[in-house]
Amino acid sequence: MIIKTNDLERQFKVGSETVKALKGINLSVRKGEFLSIMGPSGSGKTTLMNIIGCLDTPTSGYYYLNEQLVNNLNDDQLAKIRNREIGFVFQSFHLLAKNSALNNVMLPMKYSAIDEHEALSRAKNVIEKVGLTNRINHSPSELSGGQQQRVAIARALVNNPSIIFADEPTGNLDSKTGADVMELFKELNDNGQTIILITHEEAIAKQTKRIITIKDGLIESDNFN
Repeated sequence: MIIKTNDLERQFKVGSETVKALKGINLSVRKGEFLSIMGPSGSGKTTLMNIIGCLDTPTSGYYYLNEQLVNNLNDDQLAKIRNREIGFVFQSFHLLAKNSALNNVMLPMKYSAIDEHEALSRAKNVIEKVGLTNRINHSPSELSGGQQQRVAIARALVNNPSIIFADEPTGNLDSKTGADVMELFKELNDNGQTIILITHEEAIAKQTKRIITIKDGLIESDNFN
């Protein structure tokens, strides 16, 4: 299993109250899966993504990533795991405005012990993979929304991560461009990439191979398409 959780809980203090965002999540994900996590606002889906994406730690329960127990790692250890194992794609792209597509894609490798020649080669390779070789020196302001998201996907791929987390990746795109981005995810998955997509849109979730629905901090359903 690439991901395994046992009775995962996450609580937050809101004033004098304790809010249980996750109430005991048991989840297993195999290498090479393409799944979506669905749920309305406040359901716990983003909290779950933050924990299995090593951006947060659970209040109780266990989380294993590639059979390594993640719970008790400190912030530095979590950052190393994120850089090595996980690629993120967000709704709002999060590109550096003054950097070219190439430099945006190379950014994660600045925190790895990768020499410049290797970093350049990797970046060019993933930019080609997402079909943007002819826009490699363009800044985000010179790219369409769909092209910016492709740069973000290339950046997520550049460290050869075990998993890509895509949080509402089509949310800022028109339907045609969103469909193109989903086709790219399908192509990447066909080539063996594990992808976990967070969405509230049923039409997007139906394009993945497995749909997990979260409601009130619990898994309500888990179905294969």
